[in-house]
Amino acid sequence: MFNEIGTLLKKNIREYGMYIALAIIMLIFSVLTNGLFLSARNISNLFNQMGYIAVLAVGMTLVIVIRHIDLSVGFGSGFLGAAAAILLMNHNVPVLPTVIIVTLLGIAMWLVIGFLVSYIGIPSFVVTLAGMMVFRGALLVSTEKSGTIIILNDTFNIIGNGYIPDFFHGEYIHITTLLIGVLIVLFYIYSDIKSRNNKMKYNFEVLSVPVFIVKLILMSSIIMYVFWILANYNGLSWTVVIVLIVTLIYHIFTTKTALGRHIYAVGGNPEAAKLSGISLNKITLFVFGSMGFLTALSGILYASRFQSATPTAGASFELDAIAAAFVGGASAAGGVGKVTNSIVGAIVMASLINGMNLIGVGISYQYIIRGAVLVAAVIFDIKTRSKAS
Repeated sequence: MFNEIGTLLKKNIREYGMYIALAIIMLIFSVLTNGLFLSARNISNLFNQMGYIAVLAVGMTLVIVIRHIDLSVGFGSGFLGAAAAILLMNHNVPVLPTVIIVTLLGIAMWLVIGFLVSYIGIPSFVVTLAGMMVFRGALLVSTEKSGTIIILNDTFNIIGNGYIPDFFHGEYIHITTLLIGVLIVLFYIYSDIKSRNNKMKYNFEVLSVPVFIVKLILMSSIIMYVFWILANYNGLSWTVVIVLIVTLIYHIFTTKTALGRHIYAVGGNPEAAKLSGISLNKITLFVFGSMGFLTALSGILYASRFQSATPTAGASFELDAIAAAFVGGASAAGGVGKVTNSIVGAIVMASLINGMNLIGVGISYQYIIRGAVLVAAVIFDIKTRSKAS
């Protein structure tokens, strides 16, 4: 069995590399902070802090899969967060219409970007670089009167700061959070068993029963441990719930639908996809429109968490999202990347930042280390891809 596990890790190093990296990071910072890093309060804060980057990472993964890049999501997120603040505070628009308007605005703006990339043929790097400048200017214009727009709307602010209620009113532990964790574990086990059975039906190679059971137990234990930690603080935050819902929807979309398969076909081999009747332009337009939706959601989460819109909101978000996607296993060559893994990549980057803050690493050194991690992730991708080929 141990030989099979070793062979499994070697064959699927791209898949499991990020989990190994996350485990190492958590172990190191737990030791360096005398256990503070893994405290319930810190883990809860860590998940809340990575929420607005995680949703960007999901969209960025699909953009990278089709061999493009998006540099505009950072200040785009900041601008859309400011748009939400203006609607709420200056025009007294209710929360739900505000969220809908900002989301539609995000989709519309990124459809323009997608049109310029797909139908006009401008490289995505150039279009989104221009978009970054435009959105940064729009953000400055939006906040130039007051500098910072304070959001005094409790309903809106609870999105980024509130926690789901415990319907069972546990005295010392958040029972609802534990039950959600159990449901997620059951869904994971069901999905993995179904996937294994489908592979066996078509005579694909699968894990032996003992190793498969060990994998299920290990992953289920990790999931339940995280939910146990969260349940010992305030439970699941609305930010984490939103991230989980987005991840689930995009996971099902990319793995179970024809459109999702077309996206990976375009990224894997554009010419073959075109010859098979897939419209490259429409796929590109759709992926960028999706990126606009998630950018708007990111801006809402950020503005809600900090209860304000500032002139610097969104700075370097695009770099964190790109880093999360690559750390999560997305390939610079296109065609490879899972949205679920990008969430893990976002947790890796958030853990790195959070841990460095706890041990007092200066911000200048933090940027150097984060840059080194991104380069290491790309080198890892190139080396594992060359071995696989």
